Amino acid sequence: MSGSVLFTAGERWRCFLTPSRSSLYWALHNFCCRKKSTTPKKITPNVTFCDENAKEPENALDKLFSSEQQASILHVLNTASTKELEAFRLLRGRRSINIVEHRENFGPFQNLESLMNVPLFKYKSTVQVCNSILCPKTGREKRKSPENRFLRKLLKPDIERERLKAVNSIISIVFGTRRIAWAHLDRKLTVLDWQQSDRWSLMRGIYSSSVYLEEDGQHQVLSMNRNAVGKHFELMIGDSRTSGKELVKQFLFDSILKADPRVFFPSDKIVHYRQMFLSTELQRVEELYDSLLQAIAFYELAVFDSQP
Repeated sequence: MSGSVLFTAGERWRCFLTPSRSSLYWALHNFCCRKKSTTPKKITPNVTFCDENAKEPENALDKLFSSEQQASILHVLNTASTKELEAFRLLRGRRSINIVEHRENFGPFQNLESLMNVPLFKYKSTVQVCNSILCPKTGREKRKSPENRFLRKLLKPDIERERLKAVNSIISIVFGTRRIAWAHLDRKLTVLDWQQSDRWSLMRGIYSSSVYLEEDGQHQVLSMNRNAVGKHFELMIGDSRTSGKELVKQFLFDSILKADPRVFFPSDKIVHYRQMFLSTELQRVEELYDSLLQAIAFYELAVFDSQP
């Protein structure tokens, strides 16, 4: 069993591979918690949403929006068809039908307060609808883009590419039932550290890698699809992934022989890394190979959005 994760802290990202069953939980928990977490600052909205059943003062809605904003909202309410109204998430279903029926029976809306005469509309929901008309959410369209669909298949949980492009370095961790390996790479694909250990064992339980660390409301640990990494390096045969040993071996030699290698191993560490690789070559330490390949694939697919 093996798996994968991405872990980030501050401006430096760390990237792991994780399976659904992980004894890495406590190790990651202790490591991640070295940095004191901070409580996200609460953002005070421009509009205060009141209790649905609370009695509101006369013309309370009109006081929340400027005359220009009111005109824009009323224009939509008085001219949009049922289908056009359903483009706003809060107006899908019966609400859009009720608006059109009320408009046909009683004439155009004269002010925002009159919207509360429509079935399914109270003070709080009316405020939310008015805000959604002024600032329609575009998240749905973004999620449908090919780029975001690809990222959703590659990484969990969902994350914007703009955050990924700000990554300076990552730690890629891969573990199996008896072995763990990790590779630390910066955005120039320089190997800052690369190690493996046989001294660890699985804990009982099921853990989601993406909940190990969350900072300012954003995940710092991301799971990465192992098969997507395999496809990137053409290691897949059908649904099975073959060994990345020969590919990693080639990266080591290219770092010595080529002026511009795909992966750069610092000269003061290359001998150590080659010896480590050769000492494990007969054992086929896939976790060691995969930790490096995952880090490279993360940068090339998620950060640089390009393939060599």
